[in-house]
Amino acid sequence: MSEAAVAPARRETDEAAAMAERRRTMVDRQLRPFDITDAPLLDQFLATPRELFLPENQANLAYSDLAVTIRGVSDRARTLLPPLVLARMLQGCAPRPGEKALVIGGAGYSAALLAGLLDEVIVLDNDPELARRAVAGLCALGIANAKVETGPLSRGAPHHAPFDIILVEGAADSGLESLLDQLKPDGRLLAIVTPESGAGRQLVRFERVDGKAAGDRPLLSAGAPVLEGFEKAQTFAF
Repeated sequence: MSEAAVAPARRETDEAAAMAERRRTMVDRQLRPFDITDAPLLDQFLATPRELFLPENQANLAYSDLAVTIRGVSDRARTLLPPLVLARMLQGCAPRPGEKALVIGGAGYSAALLAGLLDEVIVLDNDPELARRAVAGLCALGIANAKVETGPLSRGAPHHAPFDIILVEGAADSGLESLLDQLKPDGRLLAIVTPESGAGRQLVRFERVDGKAAGDRPLLSAGAPVLEGFEKAQTFAF
């Protein structure tokens, strides 16, 4: 084989190695020092290329410690959570083998991480282009236990319920009630909310025990845009 034919393959190998090193740096410098201690979860972050779920022109942002905004149909913006916030969300949901999760948003990356820890993952997005990108990334990794659907985000996926875990990858000012109803009796839902008036946004874990609401537990301060369908209900003054 000629040197000209070998060169593109060599470049791809070098680029993959560089990305793998950046993933390791992300885990070592962003996740481990900030209370991410779940070893199987850390292994998933090390093994899962985030760049596969980003547009090619944003691949260099894959392991930044910042949120990344991508675009869907009609230039709809979707913000992917920073790796540390996502890691705290995933660790906070305490995934276990045999469980099933619903992921709302996330462009497929969090579903790829969870797929190695759970039996089944459903991804819901309301944007066909973002859903297509999620499918492409999951297929590139050969992940068979994650399925992508399109539909209104706040509706959830009642036809696949009940779920052990529901992740809302963005802020929610309302609309979580119907999702809580899709949890199993001992399920948990994580979302970024404002727990009380005047407080800042926080990543919160909502729990059910024996089918009843069992309180909520803030995990860390975290900001994110409000996802479509989870906006605060408008009030009218007369």
